[in-house]
Amino acid sequence: MQCSPMSIFHNIYIGLQNACFIWRKEMQQVFKDEGVLIFFIVVPIVYPLLYSWIYNNEAVHEVPVCVVDQSHSSLSRQFIRMCDASPDVHVKYYAQDLDEAKSLVSRQLVKGVYLIPSNFESNVLRMEQSTVSVYCDMSLMLTYKAIFQTAQTVTMEMGTQLKQHLGGYYTRREEVIATRPLDYDEVPVFNPSAGYGSSILPAVLMLILQQTLVLGIGLSAGTARDENPYRNLIPVGDSRYNNTLPIILGKAMCYVMIYAVMGTWLAAAVPRLFHFPQLATWQTLLTIMTPYVLACIFFGMVVSCMVKYRENVMLLVVFVSIPLLFMMGISWPQNNIPGMWQGVSWLFPSTFGARAFVRLNTMGASLSDVTTEYRILWLQALCYFLLAFCVYRFQIYRSRRQAIERLRFLQHNRQARQASNS
Repeated sequence: MQCSPMSIFHNIYIGLQNACFIWRKEMQQVFKDEGVLIFFIVVPIVYPLLYSWIYNNEAVHEVPVCVVDQSHSSLSRQFIRMCDASPDVHVKYYAQDLDEAKSLVSRQLVKGVYLIPSNFESNVLRMEQSTVSVYCDMSLMLTYKAIFQTAQTVTMEMGTQLKQHLGGYYTRREEVIATRPLDYDEVPVFNPSAGYGSSILPAVLMLILQQTLVLGIGLSAGTARDENPYRNLIPVGDSRYNNTLPIILGKAMCYVMIYAVMGTWLAAAVPRLFHFPQLATWQTLLTIMTPYVLACIFFGMVVSCMVKYRENVMLLVVFVSIPLLFMMGISWPQNNIPGMWQGVSWLFPSTFGARAFVRLNTMGASLSDVTTEYRILWLQALCYFLLAFCVYRFQIYRSRRQAIERLRFLQHNRQARQASNS
């Protein structure tokens, strides 16, 4: 059968008309459904602001601690004074024993305990090693870091002073060389404030983009199932839903228009508002965000075909959010993740999207440095597009089959009634 050019152009025109109709229908559904509107608009706007605001201080200072001084010596008092003089720790209470200090921690009056043993000074005077026990509340990483690092810095400084005092050096220069033969300057790379927000939140923003897209698309698909007979995803009897490609393109156009705005908000506006490292140009961000958003959209469309009820997609997305954050290789070293779980993480666009975004925007990498992530994102977008085409094609076939079976059932009942009446 030969097709003339006019018929080909006519089919393309009809397909574009159907895609535009589905785009308009999906856009109306987004703003009509409160659940979809919340996950597409409200959550991407509010949640990053709330999360970034909580960690906006980046580091904590004057963390209250309790001291159990069993030594009562000049050296122990010097250790306490130096800890209290640091910007990160404030010695708020003195306890008689460790049980009393634990009681203060349990009542959240202090966040940690410094236990100085009774032989603290005597061990030092006998040229033996002495220790200080540090007990920290591990419920908050920032307070643990402040308490532990302060004790570590003070002990190192006191050790340097004792070494200078016992060395018998004649000049200040000799003391410096003996106690610190190799000098160094500590410069935090890619995270000047050495804070939690600048290191983790850029990856979290990319995860929020993926998860809200999947949630919104899944809820929209659940609503479509509720409105259609037999809980079909594709409506039966409407010729504009007969072909698969216009359905996918129409829905994708709706989601791209919404997340062109939300993606700009998450990738450019939020880091600027909270002064996160922002080293990439807008052209570079646009280059990497385009395949990432498309991969997330087609991934969400595939997931939406696999869930039957609106509530299921929320349970699924909430359950996998924390594991996905760890499997990105941002908050946990990528080399320490088992190979099996790294393979699982490759199925999700957020893994490569977050890695590319962090390296570009936080670490100052060029686009050539993230070529692998960039190509994989385009590959994921293509693979999930083809998979979405297959699952939507199956949905159309399933809807037609159910409609035909229902029509045959009605015809059979009508013929049976006619036979009984005759």
